[in-house]
Amino acid sequence: MQHQTQLEQIQSFYRALRAVPGATADLTGSEDYPAIRGTVLFYQTTAGVLVTVRVTGLPHGQDGCAAPVFALHIHSGPLCRGDREDPFKDAMTHYNPGDCDHPHHAGDLAPLFGNHGDAFSVMLTDRFSVREIIGRAVIIHLNPDDFTTQPAGNAGKKIACGLIRQTRRFGNG
Repeated sequence: MQHQTQLEQIQSFYRALRAVPGATADLTGSEDYPAIRGTVLFYQTTAGVLVTVRVTGLPHGQDGCAAPVFALHIHSGPLCRGDREDPFKDAMTHYNPGDCDHPHHAGDLAPLFGNHGDAFSVMLTDRFSVREIIGRAVIIHLNPDDFTTQPAGNAGKKIACGLIRQTRRFGNG
């Protein structure tokens, strides 16, 4: 019986990914990383939010053992702007409505693994609903999140940002 439940859940994820997402974010690189472009899609399901990420133009090296890993977080702020020192300062801190320690912030997401400058990821999270994150920012950091250091995982410089926008379909239903 459990196998059937898992299969039904996988089928529901497949249907969700074929539908219009509840929200989207278009990622743009900072002034130092202008080649970065990407899209993050958020699909509300009964099991949580399916998040898909597709990014191009990420920094990468030639050494296969040094393939970069990038932190990915939802931040609480509503803007992708800042200053030279912090290009996305107005994205503020990690989205953390429960005032949890890192890495238990609602906005802490799975890392992105660079693949010759590209990355693609699909993850499921029950830390937030699509409605809760609309109007917030998604940030890619230059370094991987260490999942330990407070308050933000020592993830380093913010290199790309996108605002999470509600889709028309989600707003009507």
